[in-house]
Amino acid sequence: MKTAFQNQRKDLMSENNAKKSTGLSGRFAAFSALSGKDKARTISDLLFNNAMFIIIFIAVIYIAIKVPAFLSVPSIVNIISLTAAKLPIALGIGGAIVLTGTDISAGRAVGLTACIAGSLLQVATYPNKLFPNLGVMPLWVVLLAVIAVGAVLGFINGFFVAKFKLHPFIVTLSTQLITFGLILMYLKIGTNNGQTLSGLDASYTNFIKGTLFTIRVGNSETAVPKYVLYAVILTAIMWVIWNKTKFGKNMFAVGSNEEAANVSGVNVFWTIVGVFILAGVMYGITGFIEGARIASCSANTGLNYESDAIAACVIGGVSFVGGTGKISGIVLGVFLLQIIFAGLNFLSVDANMLYVIKGLIILIACAIDMRKYLARK
Repeated sequence: MKTAFQNQRKDLMSENNAKKSTGLSGRFAAFSALSGKDKARTISDLLFNNAMFIIIFIAVIYIAIKVPAFLSVPSIVNIISLTAAKLPIALGIGGAIVLTGTDISAGRAVGLTACIAGSLLQVATYPNKLFPNLGVMPLWVVLLAVIAVGAVLGFINGFFVAKFKLHPFIVTLSTQLITFGLILMYLKIGTNNGQTLSGLDASYTNFIKGTLFTIRVGNSETAVPKYVLYAVILTAIMWVIWNKTKFGKNMFAVGSNEEAANVSGVNVFWTIVGVFILAGVMYGITGFIEGARIASCSANTGLNYESDAIAACVIGGVSFVGGTGKISGIVLGVFLLQIIFAGLNFLSVDANMLYVIKGLIILIACAIDMRKYLARK
């Protein structure tokens, strides 16, 4: 019986290998059978559809040759750390894009939650403490508070999108302005008069920026911050939500075809609201991390973070057409974007030029995505 089982296992393995071989050889044979014109078109489509990745790859090689320190351990750790810091907001905004929408209030939501976290976690002896009679709050209480604030902002966005069928751009533009106004008013509480919030408690900064582990190369050590671990945990949670839950399946169904999803029994209203609430939770966590990471909070905290997140999502294959996207793609998109920005800093490119490059990245990535969609139709 054991021999029979082994033979059966070998047959299955042989069959799987044969399928893989047939798949590769079949594709090659199909390509070989094409006419010269069709071959040229196929190669052209392949290059165009992957143009963004090709450009980034060439840019990385160029920068590495021009500035060898770009691929040093400290530089790579810095890129990974920046990726971890910007990943939660991208994971949140990705869901809105899957629904054929967007969320341009994300950056201001990060700024508001960062300011709230910073104000509640200032050291008691700080001269310009926003709430002078309030001691340092427990970390978990503040974390839950900013998550709640982010969730409320997300609920407002989702409610108006789902209930009144307003375009997410209009809704989130409105909440962006409202949130910015709230930040300005919050920073004027007491005698603060809009000043930057600093003097953060060591327990807060150490919880976020403390050393997770160090990488030793020769005589130098490079520290990897704790928030890299938090980003990994959040990524794993979001992957499970997107791929292994009924909510995730409903999200993709609504993004692909809202009417068909409704006919199939999907609660479209609460799916849309749920996606925006989840996004708001991610913004709150981003704000909590960002407040300690930059060690100060002001009205400019979170400014244009949504543009980075949107660019990362479209680079990673989250389609504005709706119903398409992967968590792994978002992670890759954020990572590649941070590689670009870090490389440009190594080349001493004008910081203002980064805005031009971000805009071009979003435009080109969306054009490629739409071309793929039209080709499928």
